[in-house]
Amino acid sequence: MSATTRLRDEICRIARSLFDRGLTHGASGNISARLEDGGLLVTPTGSSFGTLDPARLSHFDATGRLVSGDRPTKEMPLHSAFYDTRTGTGAVVHLHSTHSVALSMLPDVDPDNVLPPLTPYAIMRLGKVQLLPVFLPGDPAMGEAVRGLAGRRSAVLLANHGPVVAGRTLEAAGHAIEELEETAKLALLTRGLSPRLLSAAQVAAIVERFEVDWE
Repeated sequence: MSATTRLRDEICRIARSLFDRGLTHGASGNISARLEDGGLLVTPTGSSFGTLDPARLSHFDATGRLVSGDRPTKEMPLHSAFYDTRTGTGAVVHLHSTHSVALSMLPDVDPDNVLPPLTPYAIMRLGKVQLLPVFLPGDPAMGEAVRGLAGRRSAVLLANHGPVVAGRTLEAAGHAIEELEETAKLALLTRGLSPRLLSAAQVAAIVERFEVDWE
C-alpha cells in the first residue's frame, strides 16, 4: 500500500471516528493532510465525515493545483494559512463541535486564550487558543486572520463556528482538537462553580517541561 493510499484511509478513519462520537455532524467540518511530495489531500465540500470515500478526496499537487477528486472544502484559505505560517504542519482539522462553539459565544472569554487552565493536557497539546471573529463560511478573511497570527498559534476558535487545529501529523491534530472540545466542555460544566484552576507556576512548569509555544 502506498503512503498516499494509507493517508487517504487514515483521513477517512479519523473523520468517521469523530462523526460516530458526535464531535461533528451532518456535512460539517473538514480535514486536510500533507503528502510526502508537498501536495495535500482534503475532504470535499458538502461531504459528511461519516461517509467519506478515500478515492474521492480532493488531491492538490505541491503547486496548489487540484489534480483529482471532488471539489474541496470551501474553507481551503483557512487550511492554507496554517501550512504557510507554521513550519512542520502536516495536517489541519476543523470541526463544528458543540461545546467549543458554545464557549466561543460567551461574552467574557479571553480572546487571547479561550480555554481556562483546567488540565495540563490542553496546555501541552494546544498552547494558547486564539478566538477569531465571526466570518461567513468560506470567507477568505478567515485565512487572513490566521496569517495575522504569524504562526504563533496551532489552534484557533472561530466565533459562532468552531475550532481549527494544526498538527505535525493527522493523528496529532485529531488528538489536539478532541482535547480542545473536551476542555471546552469542562469549562462549561464548571462555569460559575469557582473551579480550582492550575496556578501560574504550574502552567509555567508545563510550558517549560513540554516545550509548549506560549507567546
